[in-house]
Amino acid sequence: MPAHSAVLDRIDITFDHDQAAPDAGLLLTATLMSRLGLESACDQMVSRGYRPGRKLATLVTSLVAGGDCIDDIAALRAGSTRLLLGHDVMAPSTVGTWLRTFTFGHVRQLDKVSETMLTRAWATGAGPDPDATLYIDVDSTIVEVHGYDKQGATYGYTRCRGLHPLIATRADTGEVLHTRQRKGSANTARGAARFLTETIGRVRRAGYTGQIVVRADGGFWSRKNIAVCVRHEVGFSITVRRHKVIVAAIQNIPEGDWVDIAYTAGGDAQVAETVWSGHRVVVRRTRITDDPSQPELFANWRHHAFVTDHSGDAVDADRVHRAHAKVELAIRALKNGAGMCHMPSGDFAANSAWLVATALAHNLMIWVQTIAAPGPVTIRSAKTLRRRVLAIGGRLTRSGRQTRLHLPTGWPWADTLLEMLGRVRALPAIG
Repeated sequence: MPAHSAVLDRIDITFDHDQAAPDAGLLLTATLMSRLGLESACDQMVSRGYRPGRKLATLVTSLVAGGDCIDDIAALRAGSTRLLLGHDVMAPSTVGTWLRTFTFGHVRQLDKVSETMLTRAWATGAGPDPDATLYIDVDSTIVEVHGYDKQGATYGYTRCRGLHPLIATRADTGEVLHTRQRKGSANTARGAARFLTETIGRVRRAGYTGQIVVRADGGFWSRKNIAVCVRHEVGFSITVRRHKVIVAAIQNIPEGDWVDIAYTAGGDAQVAETVWSGHRVVVRRTRITDDPSQPELFANWRHHAFVTDHSGDAVDADRVHRAHAKVELAIRALKNGAGMCHMPSGDFAANSAWLVATALAHNLMIWVQTIAAPGPVTIRSAKTLRRRVLAIGGRLTRSGRQTRLHLPTGWPWADTLLEMLGRVRALPAIG
């Protein structure tokens, strides 16, 4: 047996350190959550259960710590971690039972809590520049479920059994502006018009007064959704499907109208524009070949069209529309970093509440960086934030009426944590 293996084998293990705090860096996000008044807001707005705020705070903190199921809440009750959170840590069974008592109305109350947190965070310094355009990206995604006793879960267009929520995100930060849970069988555009109306309303009530542009893919192309944007005086850039009237309009574009753009590496791409139902339609085409060695002989084009009210030229409109792809990064962050990788309950309303909680956890990790990170924000993903700031093993001691958190000597990001915590502690308490 190698010598180093023998040394490792002689290490004894005991779980007996009451002062240990496995995720001591949660003090940072817990402080921001306290400053924003999440617990009190939930107590005031959610009428389900006794003191619901501490249950929501427990769930959101668990998701911030990397939990992706109800049972993961138990990790917050280990050692002295609960003393760093500023709220009572409820048992997993208590939180699970609370979620399963929700109705649609209680989920809407939780939506109101989410909007309140967004408003307060933006007022604290995380809000968009009112002189810059705010791009809202709308999309849907399939969230997988496991087991057969799941209300609303079906096999959708992806042939994956799950639920099919709507997600609206802020393009420049990845914040989730609004969510809406739906059955797995829901068509992409189902409820989209109302969802757009609610999202725009939330952003305006949060205090943003500048120009808004809504971007979406072809699943959201409809006169109804465009009418919502026009009615609320926001811009739009929405992919259009290959409907026969669109195909005909593209075929009628004069060849001389196509303008080259830098889009594909080593390939040809061009844009032009036409009109559909009184709306401007910008078309991007990229050259495809059956045989790369004979591009001219087998040349063809793949077309992508979108309807927009963008005032710039077609090249600039296409550049703006292509940035809609950022929404996929936000959805990936929700699934990989904030617990939306699956829906844990068999109850549809409970999973709807879980969706709102994942959005809150996701936003909290963005806000703590936007508001408190020293200099330019360099910590981006939830994984990186946890590794460098949140998941630090610590130990709590008390001496002379002073509580002290002891963290590892030589921690590479010690200055980052201290600066961020100092900035969050300097914020006024809201609520």
